[in-house]
Amino acid sequence: MPQPRFQFNRQLVRHFIETAQPYFFPTESRETTETTKVRYITKNTWIFLGLIVVLFPTVASLAFFLTIGLTLLGNSIFPEFFGDVAGGLVTSVNKFLASPLPYIALIIMIVGGAIFISQKSKIGDKWKQWSLLGLLLFLSLVVNGLNVILSFTFRFLDTALNQRNEATFYQFMIIYGLILVVALPIIVGYRYTRPKLGLMWREWLTEHFLNKYFNHRAYYELDSNSINTEVDNPDQRITQDIKSFTEVTLDFLLDILDSILTLFSFSAILYSLSKEATGGLIIYAILGTTVALTVGSRLVSINYDQLRLEANFRYGMVRVRDNAESIAFYRGEALERKQVTDRLTEAIKNFDLLIIWLAIINLFKLGYQYFPRLIPYLIIAPLYFRGEKDFGAITQTNFAFFQVLGALSLITNRIQDIAGFAASINRLGEFYESLNPLSFKKEKTQTSFIHTQIASDVALENVTLRPPNSDRVLIEDVCLNVINHHNLLIMGASGTGKSSLLRAIAGLWNSGDGIIYRPDDKDILFLPQKPYMILGTLREQLLYPNLEKQITDEQLNKVLKTVNLPNLAERFNQGFETEENWENVLSLGEQQRVAFARVLITKPRYAILDEATSALDVKNEERLYQELSHMGTTYISVGHRPTLTQYHQQLLEILEEGNWELKEIEN
Repeated sequence: MPQPRFQFNRQLVRHFIETAQPYFFPTESRETTETTKVRYITKNTWIFLGLIVVLFPTVASLAFFLTIGLTLLGNSIFPEFFGDVAGGLVTSVNKFLASPLPYIALIIMIVGGAIFISQKSKIGDKWKQWSLLGLLLFLSLVVNGLNVILSFTFRFLDTALNQRNEATFYQFMIIYGLILVVALPIIVGYRYTRPKLGLMWREWLTEHFLNKYFNHRAYYELDSNSINTEVDNPDQRITQDIKSFTEVTLDFLLDILDSILTLFSFSAILYSLSKEATGGLIIYAILGTTVALTVGSRLVSINYDQLRLEANFRYGMVRVRDNAESIAFYRGEALERKQVTDRLTEAIKNFDLLIIWLAIINLFKLGYQYFPRLIPYLIIAPLYFRGEKDFGAITQTNFAFFQVLGALSLITNRIQDIAGFAASINRLGEFYESLNPLSFKKEKTQTSFIHTQIASDVALENVTLRPPNSDRVLIEDVCLNVINHHNLLIMGASGTGKSSLLRAIAGLWNSGDGIIYRPDDKDILFLPQKPYMILGTLREQLLYPNLEKQITDEQLNKVLKTVNLPNLAERFNQGFETEENWENVLSLGEQQRVAFARVLITKPRYAILDEATSALDVKNEERLYQELSHMGTTYISVGHRPTLTQYHQQLLEILEEGNWELKEIEN
């Protein structure tokens, strides 16, 4: 399958909105038809983007009134100080108050508040994240304002120093100290709130993806051995890509805001000092951004491949760890090492290409950053020598120049981060779309499906079964009925589709035709050949998958005795509360008996057993099947042993080329 090209395009924007919006605004629709559902989601997306846009001027208006109020309060308390030091600020504030600007800001606040209140029902319990986002925007405005104040403070300091004006110099040193006292808590609060919101977002978004991943058995559908094999390494997308997305999204959002504020604040200062420097700087930054975006498009594709290849390498190592004993028995170290090494080689090869492009970008960035350093001096120095500017103007021009350059060069300076971020967005967007249950039924080769209906008994009506993504027929037009205590044994040569038929009954496979009737999930329990041992205590191991079930230690001991594990809890110091790596602690035969203990505890109406006694001796097998019969559970078994026939009343033998034969067993 050819690799798609990833660029800064509409697909990237769509994937970003799909991933980012649900934390702040709903995307789920209860509409019944697909057309109305798409319209509902599209409408909500536009409302979400509108709220983001409205939030900016609303917070800015609040900051405007706060600045006006603090200035007037300070002037009333310390009139002499403000008259000597900040007289210009007081004059500017009075001009603002005499202009229409306060009325405009007030209208913006009222309209913004009304818009948010109108969406109260949709925002629901998401006010906390909107409040934190608004707080971050407000703190960003305050930090930017402090930078502007510092630029003037440094200008007055340098001018006083150049003029040997000792009294003014120390006066502004005190002002600088007071600014730091006010600024440091604000900056710390700002830097704390950013990762805090990112952490909350990551927790919510991870749970959001996990819900989709475990709903409709998406984790099974996306498994490499199942239907959808296009989405690689879902574990890496949930863990690493979501973490990267939430952290970097907030960084970019706030950095963009900082850049906009810095651009407006310091462009005015720079323009007042030098019109030529301002115009040249804007042209220079536009050219740099254009080059960065051109190079960045290639870097996105390389970063996407790197994330995929690193995840493949990590999966190879995890696979070796999970199958260590089997590999050791087969002496398969050489092959496993080669496979892992091949995956490492692919990751290294791609990373080698990545560092070449990073070196090219770094070369461009260094030249881009260092070339303009002399420009402020070349422009302001002649004006200073002619007496048209004071000495502090040089410092302020230099400070303002690089603030504006940094604001205009956000993309250029962070193109590496943006490229990696864009790759993560695309990976999460693909994953999000793949978790839609409808995407599990997009195979071109599959034109019909096996339908499952809830019924009191298990029955198959003209069921034809095929493997996913294949036209091969495993079994054709099978009809049978497993009524109460009329147990079914399924036998046949290896590869004829015995276990596959159980997958169809469980609803895991639906490739084929026909109807399968079966009880509700709570009334049926499946036991695979290799039991699944969960991470948890011995009690949880026995109760799985119904961990909420209340049962005493005495009852658990009785069940263990029934499955011939009478002393299992006594092996461990903490008894049923012991946590172990159960796959290593218990033999396969013990694991199969623990699985049977789950059946005895759950007491389902039906049990589906896929060679569930293959690791047991005949005596233990007989004991377990007899207990199932005594308990009243009806069961369907897959197996090879002839001894299994004595515990069943009917036999389904699966033959070659989709043929089958159903027989009654005389016991």
